[in-house]
Amino acid sequence: MLSPLPTPEPHTVRRARPLLGTLVEIAVSDDRHSQEKLHAAVSDAFAEVERVHRLMSFHEATSDLSLVNRHALSRPVRVHADTYKVFEMALNFSWLTQGAFDPTVAAPILESSGYLPSCRTQCDPGADWRDIELLGDTCIRYRRAVRADLGGIAKGFAVDLAVCALAARDIEDVLVNAGGDLRVAGPRSHGVRLRHPVEPLEKAYFLEIKGRALATSAPYFSRRKDASNREMSALVDPVNRMPELDVGSVTVLASDCASADALTKAVLFASREVAERSLAVCGAEACVIK
Repeated sequence: MLSPLPTPEPHTVRRARPLLGTLVEIAVSDDRHSQEKLHAAVSDAFAEVERVHRLMSFHEATSDLSLVNRHALSRPVRVHADTYKVFEMALNFSWLTQGAFDPTVAAPILESSGYLPSCRTQCDPGADWRDIELLGDTCIRYRRAVRADLGGIAKGFAVDLAVCALAARDIEDVLVNAGGDLRVAGPRSHGVRLRHPVEPLEKAYFLEIKGRALATSAPYFSRRKDASNREMSALVDPVNRMPELDVGSVTVLASDCASADALTKAVLFASREVAERSLAVCGAEACVIK
């Protein structure tokens, strides 16, 4: 979680919007540009985030993701190039982490516990990420009955697109924060405080990042009881296919936010050897708090 930012100065703009199931904040600063140009740049960045939300939201019935989940078992589904790219990235991370990151495991469990809207169709209990087939020409097909949820990587991807949009406007100092998926660009360091998983309202750890991204996975704010009075969370272990409650928190620092987002699951659920190799391949590092 970011420390509160100071009151905006004449060449600083900070705005926030509810998107991607969280609050997305964008802050920019550049004394070479007017307030009008800074606001225009931030609007461009929000447009990129909105597009990812529109294409990849599990909650939107008309999103690419929903269309793929409804029809890809019976026929190939053509999607937007960005949706295809995120599916491709998700499968690459599934392979790299040996399934510790798996975009197909959580959806049926999160549907049954009320975190996601129910699709009312059964998934094959033995299906996993290997049953997603990328056919080229932005077409996707499912080999078995699976349901993908891109929430573990699409939010980071949206942050990266927003940062790229601001770079295209030649904005010097940038911060984009989507509910803890965060990336900064420019010459200034930004202070970030990580929550303690046992006492999440207390600040536990302080770090500074410059020109990098980070993402955190932890169950503390998604914990709740289901209709059967069982403790649940939105964080699902892909091995035992059960919600995780007591894994602490993992923050990954990487060059881009999509990688940081996906790699948190490798650190949480892969063997130490696989997790360390996955981080090394991506030039990333992890901070674990228990």
